[in-house]
Amino acid sequence: MATQYGQGYGEWGGPGSQGAGGRPHRLPVALRAPIEARSWGEFCYLLLNLPIGIAMFTYGVTMFSIGAGLLVTFLGIPVLAAALAGCRGFGALERARARGLLGLEVAAPEPLRTNGRGAMAWMGAMLKSGTSWRHMLYTVLHFPWAVFSFSVGVSFWTCGWALLTYPLWFWVFPMYVGQAGIQLYGDETHHVYLDSPFEITVTALIGLLITLATPWIVRGLTTVDRLLVHGLLGPSRLATRVVELESDRGAVVDTAAADLRRIERDLHDGAQARLVALAMDLGLAKEKLTEDPQAAARMVEDAHGEVKTALQELRDLARGIHPAVLTDRGLDAALSAVASRCAVPVEVEVDLPSRPAAAIEGIAYFTVSELLQNVSKHARATRATVDVWRAEDRLLLQVSDDGAGGADASGGSGLAGLAGRLDAVDGVLVVDSPVGGPTRITAELPWRA
Repeated sequence: MATQYGQGYGEWGGPGSQGAGGRPHRLPVALRAPIEARSWGEFCYLLLNLPIGIAMFTYGVTMFSIGAGLLVTFLGIPVLAAALAGCRGFGALERARARGLLGLEVAAPEPLRTNGRGAMAWMGAMLKSGTSWRHMLYTVLHFPWAVFSFSVGVSFWTCGWALLTYPLWFWVFPMYVGQAGIQLYGDETHHVYLDSPFEITVTALIGLLITLATPWIVRGLTTVDRLLVHGLLGPSRLATRVVELESDRGAVVDTAAADLRRIERDLHDGAQARLVALAMDLGLAKEKLTEDPQAAARMVEDAHGEVKTALQELRDLARGIHPAVLTDRGLDAALSAVASRCAVPVEVEVDLPSRPAAAIEGIAYFTVSELLQNVSKHARATRATVDVWRAEDRLLLQVSDDGAGGADASGGSGLAGLAGRLDAVDGVLVVDSPVGGPTRITAELPWRA
């Protein structure tokens, strides 16, 4: 769905200004970071990096080496296929770990597609799958990073908390170790210990600084993990694009079918029914032409009025399919004509250096038409504005009104259907309509001229 609501945030909720229940936090983010669940989750992720990284690296390198060495025989193929299958299993584990500890949602890659049944078909599909090889690449690349991130994360985390809490446990040294405190320097003649109140306080302050900085260091380390998981263990861009195109194709087919049903219904219930009645009236007038010329003339006059009405309905239907003014004069004139039929005053501003592609121009016209119909029927507005402009290779439309607001693009509303149409051409619909108004709906379309 292409509809967007308000301003979104990334993982773990908002930008960090509110706590549970929407209440503001009493502590600034820099002070509460060391005790936040997010920071501890990311630290646990780094702790698990090393054992999981060792297991994955050992499995991937060992199985690949055995399989590659056995390729001179047939046994290398099933070993390599099993290695890739195991790497995909590790990939599923890593996606679950990232989802649970980092709040990172990564979709599973496209399933394995086999051309037939049996072990040979499965092995062939596994060996030809780019996704499987990306998973094996992850098991190799993740290991050196796991060693580095584990070492850095654990060092900063333990050092920070140890120094911060030093005033609470420095008594351990004189009681059990036989020295005055933490030793900074020592040789045969000189020994420097952290044992005075001033030195203990300075040590705790240094520990506080390291403790406050550690969550951000850990966050930077896990950012690399996010990139690795998202880039190597998720669906490829090509596969994602194929899924999007399949979805868009379905939306286009459904929209075209709905439009055809609407046209058929309008013809059947409107112009067709009126023309049938007109034919019957003309038949009666023909029969009465010799018997009662005056009655026949009245019936012909009534039929003439019905013809005008039928022609107007056909014109309206043709305008709904594709208005002639749009083809001849472009969006500015076509949207001005739509605005003139709106129930509230509408100000139209079109700033386009040239005309976009014909298909995009038609979608833009019908988008504004439907939005202005919503303004007339539901907004309870006193005025509205339509702005159209180009930004680089995108066509932007914005319809605003001063009505009651509360427009909802969820469920089966008309805005949801409109968002689906825009999504079919890589467009986006953004709805900003707080209760009480005003409403601002922005549509973004590709230019494609």
